[in-house]
Amino acid sequence: MPVLKNPYQLKTASRGPGESGWGSSRSGTLILAKESRGTNPFEEDLEEKERDSFLGGLSPGRERSLPGDLERGVFSGSPEDRFRRRATLEKLVGLSPFRLGKGRKSGEKRSPGGEQGSDRRSFLERMMLPLMEGNLGQRVPKKLRRCSEDFSLMQRFNARRKEGLYSLDGGLAEENGGGDAAKRSSFLKIGLAGKVRRASLVEKLNQTEGSETAPVGEKHDPKPKEPLSVLEILNLIHQRELRLADGHIMELEAECAQGGSEASGKDGSRKAKDVALLYEALQEALWAVLAEALAAKSAYPPLEQLVQVIEQEEEADRSWRQAQGGSAGSLGPRQMRQRWAEAVDRLAGQKLCQCVEGRAGTIATRMDRLAKCTVEDLSSVKRHLLQTYPEEYQAFGVYLGSYHRGLARCLAEGVQKQLSLSELYFVLDWNSNIYQREVLSRPEISPMVKPQELGPLLSPETQQSLEEECIAEVKVAIRRDMSQELQKEEERWAQEDKENSFQFGLSSKVIMVLKGHADKAPQITEEFGRRVAHCCLASLAEFLQSFQKKVEKFHEGQVVSSLSPESYMGRTIMLVNCCPPFRDYLEHLARFGHPDSEAVKQLAGSSLDRVTRLCNRVLADHLFQSLKPYFYKLMKRKWLNNSEAFSAIMALLTEHAQRLRRMKLEPYQMLVREVHRRVLIEYVRPLMRVRIICTSSKMRAKVAHRLRSEAKQLQEFFIQLESSSCWLDSVVPHLAGILELEDTPAIQMEVAFLARAFPDVQKKHLAALLDIRGLQSQAQRQLILAVLESLELTGAERDICQDRAFFSEIPTSEVFCVRLQLHRLSHFGLACLSRVRRRPPRLQRQRRGPREKGAEAQL
Repeated sequence: MPVLKNPYQLKTASRGPGESGWGSSRSGTLILAKESRGTNPFEEDLEEKERDSFLGGLSPGRERSLPGDLERGVFSGSPEDRFRRRATLEKLVGLSPFRLGKGRKSGEKRSPGGEQGSDRRSFLERMMLPLMEGNLGQRVPKKLRRCSEDFSLMQRFNARRKEGLYSLDGGLAEENGGGDAAKRSSFLKIGLAGKVRRASLVEKLNQTEGSETAPVGEKHDPKPKEPLSVLEILNLIHQRELRLADGHIMELEAECAQGGSEASGKDGSRKAKDVALLYEALQEALWAVLAEALAAKSAYPPLEQLVQVIEQEEEADRSWRQAQGGSAGSLGPRQMRQRWAEAVDRLAGQKLCQCVEGRAGTIATRMDRLAKCTVEDLSSVKRHLLQTYPEEYQAFGVYLGSYHRGLARCLAEGVQKQLSLSELYFVLDWNSNIYQREVLSRPEISPMVKPQELGPLLSPETQQSLEEECIAEVKVAIRRDMSQELQKEEERWAQEDKENSFQFGLSSKVIMVLKGHADKAPQITEEFGRRVAHCCLASLAEFLQSFQKKVEKFHEGQVVSSLSPESYMGRTIMLVNCCPPFRDYLEHLARFGHPDSEAVKQLAGSSLDRVTRLCNRVLADHLFQSLKPYFYKLMKRKWLNNSEAFSAIMALLTEHAQRLRRMKLEPYQMLVREVHRRVLIEYVRPLMRVRIICTSSKMRAKVAHRLRSEAKQLQEFFIQLESSSCWLDSVVPHLAGILELEDTPAIQMEVAFLARAFPDVQKKHLAALLDIRGLQSQAQRQLILAVLESLELTGAERDICQDRAFFSEIPTSEVFCVRLQLHRLSHFGLACLSRVRRRPPRLQRQRRGPREKGAEAQL
């Protein structure tokens, strides 16, 4: 059994001047009793000096001295170093494959770093650790390697040394020279034992990665760089190395173009097809990145590669055009920026289709979804993607134009089917207003929008067709709705309802039907609003003609109707109250300015005038039907002494005026004017019949005073009714003046005033006044009547005469010729004649004989 020496004493023994070799009193000490059973005597030394040895890691104390030891060589140096390395090499003998033991006992301690002891690492792994830590391009593996991998590790280390990777430790390969390299190579051959294994594909890739991470300043021998194969380029595309892949595709394309004349036709076409397929794959990857960037709703770094590829291709296009001299060739430029714009257009269309795909709803709901999707995507482009594109790309304009065209396609598809009237209005309004308000004018994107560059969503032809269709639908809907309302109102007219008899609902309902269209159309476009307004005006004119006929039929049927007078008057007021709202709305529709509006408005206005005159005449006839018995009692001797008849007239007028207050202002004013004129006509009519003859100046003064008094009451009454026919108030005072004056020139002057105020007065009316006055002198009568002949009417007075017709509607007495024959009779005869004329007509016929009847017939 060999005598084991204490390794501690070998390591720590110091030689004195007299000592030589290994002889020492302490060198022969047996250490078997000191070592524990089952312990490898070399493991303790290895564990203690594990990080001090060349094959282990670096201790803190010797971390900086390792390069110097390497410079001096592995087997050169001081004797202490030689003893230390010898002890280390002796431990290598018999180990296979370079393993330091099967394992440690369960009681071994862990390293300060918490990792398992050195027995869990293979020898070559610990040997390679400092070299791999010094290599900047190689990461230290965390996973423990198996002993069977040591040969691969040795071969890999040897390959890396050949590539110069060890120079990253400070250029040791260059500094040590060929001798040190030969020693390290010889040392590694001990582990390799002359057996070399072929490098795996993973190791080749790692070698490639290591070579790529080599220092920039490292010089290599210039060698021609061959293009990658099609599969390798395709692999780069799949790995999203798009810029690198595009560069290799361009190299492959250049090689194909250069070798096209030398290569065979089949081989050249195959290469050209490969280039085309690679470009297709590259574009698919680019457009996938484009879609992912838009869907990310945030910054998307891979989009930068897309821009780099476009820039790279644009540069190649410029070079190609320069080479071609600006003329077109067989292999035209790629125009990648244009293809990018086309891809954005397709992407926008796909996004919009996905937004409404599988979702049912009206066209309004669909367009609202599309508008919301457009705003969200454009906002995302502005916030996250726009900074990636160069400014000259005008990227936001490209995205906006793409979404604009996508919305236009969706809208054009929506109008292909049959649309209702409300849908037609919505489409036209969305095209003109809603799109501008809800999309282009949103604060998120409006500062970058240029509407003049976009144009309308619908083509002019499509919009014109939709407007024509909408106007036709409006006309049908208006006529249908208005006819239904008129039919319902006609049924209500025949019903007895005193409480609601004065309500006017027809005009408001019809106007609401028209208002819904006339107010909505101008909001779309001004021209479309003008056309719809004219359509509404024409439809309203047709309706008013039907309304006029219905009103006339209603009044004609009142003879056999069962309505009470109160209900009948209420229905009449209700009908006439419909006219002012209709007239106002006619003016409103005509103000839109359509060229044919004026003629249609006049036609509709004439229908309203007829209805107003008819209803006012019915109301006035109803009033004067009740006033007629009292007007018959005027201008008689009993009237001269009793005002009962006139008081009854004023009471009836006041009562009727309360009903007139329920009328609208326009028909009310017309009716008050008509009542004012007819009241004065009925008041003056008995006077023109010469029912009373004044026999003295006192009686004439009394008649004139009574006329002025009642005329004053009528004037005050109609002032309260706000009558605009104040010119009628002077007729009775003029007549009273003619009756009261005594001087002939004064009478002539009063006649002139009367003729100027009422140009339609005739001689027969003046003669009747002279008869009431009791004027018997034929000469005076001729002088007074001659005043009317001397007055010549001018053109303006004739117009006034037509507007102020008063005396033309008042007939005179039929005894005018008899008065001319009896002008010489005495006052007694005239008084007797007056008494005879005051008798009732029926009594006079009974007392007259056959001879008198014959004379009367001759007269």
